[in-house]
Amino acid sequence: MERSTPKLSDVARMAGVSEATASRALSDSKQVRDRTRLRVYQAAELLGYVASGAARALASRRSGTIGAVVPTLNNAIFATSINALQQALAEASYNLLVASHEYDPQAELDLVRRLVERGVDALMLVGTDHAPALFALLDKFRIPYVLTWAIDAQRRHPCIGFDNRAAAAEVTRHLLDQGHRRFAMICGITAHNDRVRERIAGVRDALRARGLELRESDLIETPYSFAAGKAAMREFMLRPQRPTAVICTNDVHAIGAHFACQELGIDLPREVSITGFDDMEISSLLSPGLSTMRVPKAELGRAAAIYLLGQLRDDDTALPPEMRVQWVERGSTAPPPVGKTRKPRA
Repeated sequence: MERSTPKLSDVARMAGVSEATASRALSDSKQVRDRTRLRVYQAAELLGYVASGAARALASRRSGTIGAVVPTLNNAIFATSINALQQALAEASYNLLVASHEYDPQAELDLVRRLVERGVDALMLVGTDHAPALFALLDKFRIPYVLTWAIDAQRRHPCIGFDNRAAAAEVTRHLLDQGHRRFAMICGITAHNDRVRERIAGVRDALRARGLELRESDLIETPYSFAAGKAAMREFMLRPQRPTAVICTNDVHAIGAHFACQELGIDLPREVSITGFDDMEISSLLSPGLSTMRVPKAELGRAAAIYLLGQLRDDDTALPPEMRVQWVERGSTAPPPVGKTRKPRA
């Protein structure tokens, strides 16, 4: 026998509050104390409750809205994908709701729950790291979804993306083939970010295959910003024995590292090579231009739209094959320096 859909009264009963209080808590009213709000949230999560009006919209698939939840809107690479996604959905007369969680899994779960309550027909998410409760919520209400920017080797979830590990290994091999042996890395925060972890693993794989290791002291994990990349690069370049190649897991950090070299009077790439990952538009405009791995950002967004629309039309639209990334060599990479290098300006 199929279990009935939980109601607001069920949530209120479990939390030990009135329906009015439960309603205010779920709408984030400031009139509800934090302790009470937490009890109501926990009851709603245990029961799998969503607002009844949204549930009706979900059942009919008539809201005409698709949601996209991304890690951040401060990174242009996600903006490019979202723009392509929105354009493709607009052609099919669908609206797009966008939210960002800043790499916080609980915040992401809360955002997805609110999008479900608003009656979104489908969801696009980024990466494979998500709370089990998130997938349980989507399964409960039979909401089509797709994970992007990554692939799921175990094929547990529908994914549109590329092999981050293999791509980072390719970047590393290019530097190894140029003769580099002293490496360092600047990366984003690894928690709740499978893409970063896979890229670090790819670098380690390639180094290990040549008999080298990346020491923990040669890996700086830092938030996404030009300033953070610049600070990390300064730290590496002011060490007594500095690396000859610095691999960044994104262009934002790599551009910051580029600025650090300019400030320190370090000749890029004669004294040190820098690589990025993503190929932002500005990366080709730097002097020297940034060597980086080009990611099909717009193609990811369009492919996600095509897949989700197909799921909503029940036409069994197949997932596209693994997307290809492309190494773009510009002026920020060269063979390692021979002999002593100049002391950088402090």
